[in-house]
Amino acid sequence: MTETPRHSVSVAGIVVNDEGKVLVIRRRDNGHWEPPGGVLEMSETFEEGARREVLEETGISVQVERLAGVYKNMKRGIVALVFLCRPLDEPSRATEEAAEVRWMSLDEVREAMAPAYAVRVSDAFEPAVKVRAHDGIGLIGDGR
Repeated sequence: MTETPRHSVSVAGIVVNDEGKVLVIRRRDNGHWEPPGGVLEMSETFEEGARREVLEETGISVQVERLAGVYKNMKRGIVALVFLCRPLDEPSRATEEAAEVRWMSLDEVREAMAPAYAVRVSDAFEPAVKVRAHDGIGLIGDGR
């Protein structure tokens, strides 16, 4: 009998303000720029997890608007659900998990983030939900 594969589920929030800028963090553990997010807790819905992660990492409360994309890190077995969010207040300058929190334009995001994360931000501006796989850095295949 084959064992059922194990995956980790994470959630992230693409928080976009009225000027079209995106809230991003520079992680304390590796120094990378990423959208705020993390592992979904067993007792949470997807939207609750996204709101919690954004609040923990940026100090900002958000309204979850819609699912923007589903992404799988093929090397690590992590499935990420990414949500488009609207800010309800202003972010902190830094948090326990984020060395820096700031608003970036889409062009700045594309320059600062690894492609596997920058595409999540770009995809949130598209009307259709995207489904993509990556290797932790770059996309695998063309996605939908």
